[in-house]
Amino acid sequence: MTSSPDTTQGAPSPMLSFRSVDLRGQVLSLAQLRTAMPRAQGDTADDAEQKVLEIISDVRSRGFDALRDLARSFDGVEQGHPRVRAEELQRALENLDPEVRSALQESISRARRFAEAQRPASIDVELGEGAVVSQNWVPVARVGLYVPGGLAVYPSSVIMNVVPALAAGVESIALASPPQKDFGGLPHPTILAAAALLGIDEVYAIGGAQAIAAFAYGVPGGSTGPALDPVDVVTGPGNIFVATAKRLVKGVVGIDSEAGTTEIAILADSSATPALVAADLISQAEHDPKAASVLITDSEPLAAAVRAELELQAFATKHNDRVREALSGPQSGVVLVDDIGQGIAVCDAYAAEHLEIMTEDAASVAARIRNAGAIFVGDYSPVSLGDYCAGSNHVLPTSGTAAFSSGLNVTTFLRAIQVINYSKSALRDVSGHILSLSDAEDLPAHGQAVSARFAD
Repeated sequence: MTSSPDTTQGAPSPMLSFRSVDLRGQVLSLAQLRTAMPRAQGDTADDAEQKVLEIISDVRSRGFDALRDLARSFDGVEQGHPRVRAEELQRALENLDPEVRSALQESISRARRFAEAQRPASIDVELGEGAVVSQNWVPVARVGLYVPGGLAVYPSSVIMNVVPALAAGVESIALASPPQKDFGGLPHPTILAAAALLGIDEVYAIGGAQAIAAFAYGVPGGSTGPALDPVDVVTGPGNIFVATAKRLVKGVVGIDSEAGTTEIAILADSSATPALVAADLISQAEHDPKAASVLITDSEPLAAAVRAELELQAFATKHNDRVREALSGPQSGVVLVDDIGQGIAVCDAYAAEHLEIMTEDAASVAARIRNAGAIFVGDYSPVSLGDYCAGSNHVLPTSGTAAFSSGLNVTTFLRAIQVINYSKSALRDVSGHILSLSDAEDLPAHGQAVSARFAD
C-alpha cells in the first residue's frame, strides 16, 4: 500500500535538484577527489563543536540539573530523574506488537551469531625456551550505548549496540535514548521494549550530546535519584552533535566511530536496474533531511533513468518532503566517471558509510574496495537488509571516516592485553641485546634493571 506524500494538499511538489558532478576525462589526486564529492554544507563538526563544548561543560558542572534543563529546552519535557523505571521497561515489552517482537528476535538471533563469531582468540607465542608472550582479549567493564530518536524510531539500533557488547562479555551496560514528549518524557516504547528483550535494565531518557557527556564523565547522585556512573566506551549513531560529542570525549572514553547522519553511495553500471537504485537512494534519504545519497556511475543513460525514478518514487513515499530535501541537498547527487576503475577510486575517496555495488560481476568489484563502513553486493543486498536483518552491524563510520575506522563490532568492546612471562634463563639469553640497545638510546638504567638480576 502506498502512503500519501506529506506535502501540502493542492500544492505542486518542486522538482528534485539531484546535482551532478562530472569527473570524466579528469585525472584527480585523492585530495581533489575528496573535494569534488558531494558533501554537506553547514552544521559541520566545526560548526557544532562550540555548542557541544558548552553542553559538555554544563553537564560536567551541573549534573542532573543541566540534564533537566537540556531536556526541557531540546525535547520539551520535564524530568525528575532520567533513569527509566523497571516497570516501564516491562510494560513496554508486554505491549510490544507481536509481529515487531518476532522481527526483533530474528534480528537479535542473526546479529548474535555474527557477533559471537567475531570474538578473537587469545594467543600464546613461545619465542624461546621459557620465553612466552601472550595476548589476551579482555572486555571493558562498562559501556554506554546511544540510540537516537527524533524523526524515526530505532529499536534496531538497540540490537546493534547491545548484541556485540554482550558477545564481548561486557558486564555493565547502560543505554540512553532521547525523551519523547508524546510518551511522557520516556524514550519511545519500542526502544524500551527492545532493551527489555535483551535484558538491559539501565536505561536513561537522555538525548544528544548531553547523553554522551553523561556517559563519559558520569553524573553524581542527588536528592532526585542515583548516580550515573561513567563508562569506558561510548557507542552508537546520532546526528552531527552526537558525532561531535563523541569526538570531543575520545580519550576520556573509547568510542566506536563518529557515526553521524546516514549516507549511501551506489556504484552502478549500465546493468543496474534504475528503479532499484532509486529505491535504495530514497531509503537512506528517508532518515534525515541531511542524509547523503550518492550515485557513482559510468553510464549517463542510467543516471538519467535514476533521476526519473527518483521523481516518481520520492513523490509516492510517505516522507516526501524529507526525502526531497535530502536528495536536493549538496550532500547528494550523481558522480559521472569514465569507467568502473575510476568509480572505485571515487568510492575509496568518498569512504561511504554504506556502499552498494550494482555492477556486472559485483562481487569482484566489491573485493577491490578499500574504504567503506559496509559493502552491499548485488541486487539482493540492499542497505535496508543491513539496517535490520542481515546479521551485520548498522552502526558505521560516516563523513569519510570509514577510511580509518570500522563499524561497530565485538572488538569495539575488547582490549588486547599483552602478557610477558620470561624465565631467568630466557632473560639471560637476550640480556646482552638489552644492554646494547639501552646504551644506544642513552638509557643505562634500563640495562641496569636487567644486569641487577644476574649480579653475584
